[in-house]
Amino acid sequence: MNAVRDGASGGTPAGPPSPSGAPEGRYGRSADDRADRKLKIIGSVLGVLLLLLIGWIGYGYISRQVISAEMIKFDPRSSQTEVRVHLEIRKDADATGTCTVRAIAESGAEVGRKDVRVDQRGQTRIDEIYPIRTTSEATSAELVGCTADGQ
Repeated sequence: MNAVRDGASGGTPAGPPSPSGAPEGRYGRSADDRADRKLKIIGSVLGVLLLLLIGWIGYGYISRQVISAEMIKFDPRSSQTEVRVHLEIRKDADATGTCTVRAIAESGAEVGRKDVRVDQRGQTRIDEIYPIRTTSEATSAELVGCTADGQ
């Protein structure tokens, strides 16, 4: 009788009683444990879906860019009413489109703008200097962006 009272029976003990009064591990997982596991699974699935969506949007944006350009340098000192802009344009061989460049005064106001037409078929890289006529002296130039025809 003392052996049963001291927990020395032949079976394995069920563990200390939990705050609810039932021994730990005797009746399986609690409802909270099952809910926590469901939330972890749902969170993981939603996280993976979000990463896939971001990757898909990024790939779509990059693959649609048929024409891109980089302003290598600009020369605002060429004259009071002109800025010379050196652009390197990269594109698909058959792509045509327009790149927009603007000239900016010291105050930040736009004093000139030019849409550079990109019509050279068969070339994937164009490296040229383009003049921009200005209404007053420009101190800076900015490549606004490029768009392909039909975009």
